[in-house]
Amino acid sequence: MAVRAVNTCFLFRSSSPPLRFSSSSSSCRRNLRCCCFCCCSSSPAFVPPPPLSSNYGARLQRRSVYTLFDSVMEELRAMGKRRNNRISAASNMGLLNEELVEDRLVSRSLQKGLLLEFKKDSDRMLLAVAQRPDGKKNWMVSDQNGATSSIKPQQVTYIVPGIDNFDQADIADFIKKVQDNMDPSLLEFAWVELLEKNKSVTVEELAKIIFGSAEPLESYSTHLLLSRDEIYFTVLETKGSRSIYGPRPSEQVEDLIRSKLAKEAAEKELQEFLKLLVSAKSMASQDKPPKSSWMDDEKIRRRIEYLEAYAVDSYQNDEHRKTAGMILKAMGLAKTASSAANLLVDIGYFPVHVNLELLKSGTPTEHSEEIISVGQALLSDSSDPDENIRKDLTDLKVYAIDVDEADELDDALSATKLQDGRIKVWIHVADATRYVQPGSIVDREAMRRGTSVFLPTATYPMFPEKLAMEGMSLRQGDLCNAVTVSVVLHNDGSIAECSVVNSVIKPTYMLTYESASELLHLNLQEESELRILSEAANLRLNWRRQQGAVETATLEARIKVSNPDDPEPSIKLYVENQADPAMRLVSEMMILCGEAIATFGSQNEIPLPYRGQPQSDINVSEFAHLPEGPVRSFALVKVMRAAEIDFRKPARHGILGIPGYVQFTSPIRRYLDLLAHYQVKAFLRGEPPPFTSGKLEGIAAVVNERFKTVRKLSNNSLRYWMLEYLRREPRERRYRALVLRFLKDRIAALLLVEVGLQASTWVSVGTQVGDEILVKVEESHPRDDIICLKEVIKQ
Repeated sequence: MAVRAVNTCFLFRSSSPPLRFSSSSSSCRRNLRCCCFCCCSSSPAFVPPPPLSSNYGARLQRRSVYTLFDSVMEELRAMGKRRNNRISAASNMGLLNEELVEDRLVSRSLQKGLLLEFKKDSDRMLLAVAQRPDGKKNWMVSDQNGATSSIKPQQVTYIVPGIDNFDQADIADFIKKVQDNMDPSLLEFAWVELLEKNKSVTVEELAKIIFGSAEPLESYSTHLLLSRDEIYFTVLETKGSRSIYGPRPSEQVEDLIRSKLAKEAAEKELQEFLKLLVSAKSMASQDKPPKSSWMDDEKIRRRIEYLEAYAVDSYQNDEHRKTAGMILKAMGLAKTASSAANLLVDIGYFPVHVNLELLKSGTPTEHSEEIISVGQALLSDSSDPDENIRKDLTDLKVYAIDVDEADELDDALSATKLQDGRIKVWIHVADATRYVQPGSIVDREAMRRGTSVFLPTATYPMFPEKLAMEGMSLRQGDLCNAVTVSVVLHNDGSIAECSVVNSVIKPTYMLTYESASELLHLNLQEESELRILSEAANLRLNWRRQQGAVETATLEARIKVSNPDDPEPSIKLYVENQADPAMRLVSEMMILCGEAIATFGSQNEIPLPYRGQPQSDINVSEFAHLPEGPVRSFALVKVMRAAEIDFRKPARHGILGIPGYVQFTSPIRRYLDLLAHYQVKAFLRGEPPPFTSGKLEGIAAVVNERFKTVRKLSNNSLRYWMLEYLRREPRERRYRALVLRFLKDRIAALLLVEVGLQASTWVSVGTQVGDEILVKVEESHPRDDIICLKEVIKQ
């Protein structure tokens, strides 16, 4: 401990007395030393310590860090003023010129018995005793851990002076005594004096100042204090294992102290935060703190947000990344995104089945209050700009067919047979533009989203939910505004005539695909319109095949998850065959509508997003050896070329086998469909289209990028829950699997028929593409997207 006395004198008492060593013995004698160093003296003098009051130590301990800091700062500022009044301040070079640098940096040569410190690696310094030379320059040393190794001269960081024959067994005792001297405040007092005198020092010179001795123990203690010091002293010159130190300027010390205190405060906050994490991790699931509780304190909230950003690779700057990495390291975890995500799950901040892909994609999951308010106002507005040109089609029987959990119904169908035997079909599409206009705030938000997002756990609509459900969507038994595309078919299934009108309809049935298929199977006389629609679908399919259409019907999985925030939520799996009669019917009518709109747009020179697909050089007969259905479809899709969009005129869609195609049937769900409605509706009013082909192209480029992101999110989310479904299934369950193709040797890509999932595994010799085998699930890890299958050999 060091105590500052009056008259600028400093009294230093070494907490451990110096050790004296002789060349013939490694034993040490303990002596009590005190010294008083005054500004007016050039060397320390041995004086007895002044008496201290009995309660002085208690008073000293009660002083806070910040009180000490303020006192030091006041002294620093006073010193700075005194220094500024000098005619000139000495530079660091002036410090070194007090004496010849070479004379002060004379280093001892390595020899047997010397006690030295050396750099073991980037993080460790060890004490050791030199034993013998090892080659021309290296030395064998025995360190404090009892290990003997060869070191290079440049590894030596300090040779303890005054020792000629040290015993390696005494290193531990020496280190213990050194630790008793580790009082950083000793450097503070010496720094004040040396700064006033503008003096530099060697380790031994400083040891005499603060301990009154340059004996081995005091010298090494001083060396350690300096090597750990980040505030008061800086190295001015180094040669070998010896250095000259100088006091830092007072302004710099003030900044360093302030920085150190801030760092210590931050470290304390971090430790408290880590305790919270450890506590939350140890709690049972039902006892973990709610997510909102982590948001109450700003400092805690920031660190949680840094971890969340780390988990989804979206941190704003490198400092946030480093902070999150530091937290993970302190928790004993790898600095990876998955580690951050798992930690947030373990403390209850994330649900067990958190959708990281959703967070990474930045997909908006809620509409702003402003958008919701505007949507409500639009619902309350009863005006209809197309009221005078709407055609009343409420006399038609209207079928709306969709999945059972559909929230937004965009389209519905009607059909009849004309007197000449030809079929007339009406495709009714919800008139979203009745409520939203180009450039409006609701339109801009829809453009930003690009599409509704359908996940197993939730739906995030493109429009505010109430506006979409109660205003735009088709509703059974209600009068609904629509844009109706009517088509008369030739007997071969080609389009004979088509028209587009604004309409009012009254949907008769809301059917699921299952119920529609059942009605078709029953072939009820009172549902003749549904049979006519099925007949029209078959005509269209046959006609498209004759035009070169390529069949790609396969199995498609859907999953509905209830209470997704629960650790074990309910999972319902649906596997739909796209060749199902009802699904085929709806699919053919949507393709027919797309072709009719392309024809209508071309005839009236309306810029639209015309979709085409260059005729691929696909010889379907080459795939005839594969079973019809998923296996053949999979092989065909692998060789197809990507679709293209032209905004001026239709382009042939070779895969669909039609001369042109425009997606038009989902204006509530897809923004490009809404763009097509804006263009067509303007024409029906006799107005110019709101967008040129160039403007359409620019908008579509942005929207399509967003659509790709959402499609990836949807696919990944679906696969996660499929793997979670399989993880929960009994291990003894067997699954039918179709061999789609071979990836390498006997490793085959499979389609699990009952699940609709593609995976791979090793299959037995003799298995061919198209074969059906049995497999079982060995492991399923949704978070890591890992599934391990094993073929079950039939006995």
